[in-house]
Amino acid sequence: MSLLASSADTRATGLIELPARTARPRRRGSGLALRIAGPVVLVLGWLWASASGTLSPALLSSPGQVLDALRELWSSGQLGDALSVSLTRAGLGLALGATAGLVLGVLTGFSRLGEELLDSSVQLLRTIPFLSLVPLFMVWFGIGETARVVLIAVATSFPMYVSSSGGVRNTDRKLVEAVRSFGMGRLALVREVVLPGALPALLSGLRLSMTLSVIALIAAEEINSTAGIGYLMATAQEYSRTDILTVCILIYALIGLAADGTVRLLERLLMPWRTQGVRR
Repeated sequence: MSLLASSADTRATGLIELPARTARPRRRGSGLALRIAGPVVLVLGWLWASASGTLSPALLSSPGQVLDALRELWSSGQLGDALSVSLTRAGLGLALGATAGLVLGVLTGFSRLGEELLDSSVQLLRTIPFLSLVPLFMVWFGIGETARVVLIAVATSFPMYVSSSGGVRNTDRKLVEAVRSFGMGRLALVREVVLPGALPALLSGLRLSMTLSVIALIAAEEINSTAGIGYLMATAQEYSRTDILTVCILIYALIGLAADGTVRLLERLLMPWRTQGVRR
């Protein structure tokens, strides 16, 4: 009876019921193929432009020349040493910056007193472009490794601060009060309730911080560097070696992709429920 009434109502309003569409499941590997298609098209276009003479070697070396330069740098040991130095700089700066941003974010997000004391100062510092701090850091710390690591730490701390502060502030207050009523201390409450509840925001902040660590690394290695990928780029620029310059740029890009992939893996491990939905 209800089906007849529903059909009559539909005809009366002049509407046509459309059958529900069901999403067809994708084949395994189709997503990966689509992700790879874009870079493959770019490389093919690069190959064609170099082979046809449309792209001058003085502007950009061909893929073959870039591969030869990569083999040259790797066999001589220069690339391995430079990569080790750059990754150490980026890792130390990221660890310091992300830790500082997390601590400050928890303090301002969890405590009203902490927010009143710290948030305005941190927000003021956040508006200063970190590249403008390079001359000041050179005066304070010299031209050694300390200035480079501190610059990366400053650049990576603010995204982590904003994300962690917002994530902690948006934690379910009823849950916090319910757990606090059982006598749980502040540190245990933050560790067991607040941080797990703010985990999506924390991982988003970590992703932004890791991306900025690569950008800050490029800037930091311009500070009179004598080692690292930036030093290879400076040397290649002096001799107009566009093949080595391209190798260094691609390495920076791969470092950024590896950082983003690391955060994606952490999301799958720490928040598996986010990947269980149907994706079209």
